[in-house]
Amino acid sequence: MQYTHEHLEIQKTLRRFIDDEINPHVDEWEAAEIFPAHEVFKKLGNLGMLGLNKPEAFGGAGLDYSYAMAMAEALGHISCGGVPMAIGVQTDMCTPALARFGSDELRREFLAPAIAGDMVGCIGVSEPGAGSDVAGLKSHARKDGDDYLISGQKMWITNSLQADWMCMLVNTSDGPVHRNKSLVMVPMDSPGIEKAKKIRKIGMNSSDTGLIYFDNVRVPQRYRVGEEGQGFVYQMQQFQEERLWAAASSLEPMEDCIAQTIEWAQQRQMFGATLADQQWVQFKLAELKTEVEALRALTYRACDLHVQGEDVLELASMAKLKTGRLTRQVSDTCLQFWGGMGFTLENRVSRLYRDGRLGSIGGGADEVMLGILAKTMGIAKRPPRG
Repeated sequence: MQYTHEHLEIQKTLRRFIDDEINPHVDEWEAAEIFPAHEVFKKLGNLGMLGLNKPEAFGGAGLDYSYAMAMAEALGHISCGGVPMAIGVQTDMCTPALARFGSDELRREFLAPAIAGDMVGCIGVSEPGAGSDVAGLKSHARKDGDDYLISGQKMWITNSLQADWMCMLVNTSDGPVHRNKSLVMVPMDSPGIEKAKKIRKIGMNSSDTGLIYFDNVRVPQRYRVGEEGQGFVYQMQQFQEERLWAAASSLEPMEDCIAQTIEWAQQRQMFGATLADQQWVQFKLAELKTEVEALRALTYRACDLHVQGEDVLELASMAKLKTGRLTRQVSDTCLQFWGGMGFTLENRVSRLYRDGRLGSIGGGADEVMLGILAKTMGIAKRPPRG
């Protein structure tokens, strides 16, 4: 994949917006452990950034997925992880299935306002007992006339404390676990929803993360996305774009971490020389830079194939696995070179160290990615489940 002039112009516009409207406030939002999602998303919507690859009929730009990747990469210019993650939830995690499989009525009611920045969305998959094991989720919806009555819990849900709607994966029958789930659009002001707890985290502090309870929440069956029982399949497809987004958005933070560490190492005096004069330091930073470029190549290749309509389950899983592990390696190594300064709260390297740790957990843990790869390679079989 090679960015065109149009890709680069989108990135330039977005980085300018980030410098003017986001980065000056990041420290404040990090301390408050929340950022004004409606305000920020509305400004992004006005710029046309929340629906680059979404249908034009609902306010999107109708571009191919490479433009979403260009946006994700530019979001790495934000000087924290929480805000870009929240934006990514809106663009690449809670809306892909809605855009592809939702009825026109659903897309007018939920997708169009999300693209415009008038509504904030969230994706409801994880539960207290079912995070990486998506098939094991327990929340359920029973039919009552033309409605669903939804009960259960969702946990670790980004944007959920500010969201106007949730794209919720829920059991809609008692059939086999991979064929009994549906994606349902749930307005977050519905009676029976309790935003039970704001979850405090060691990183990603500016993004709000909630524990949400559902007690017989009445939702019309017409709010179901696509076919009943196909929710697991739809969600697995959404995960592919989520994982590509995670990889693309990690590139600039890692590059910036390395660049800041080089600048620090060139100034830091130790034993009559600078830290950068130490060959081991030079070689280690060179190695890290090489690894980031390798991840970029893998991510771009996966994006190319995805744009061409090919299944990128394997490559997206590889990119996600590599992203989580490399972010940990880059931030940990660079923090060590910063010494005591790296252990301070304000340091950008320490922020990446805290924020980046989620990369090996959220959106499918490293072990889940390895399990997927073992299956795509034909060296592991899926155990039978009822």
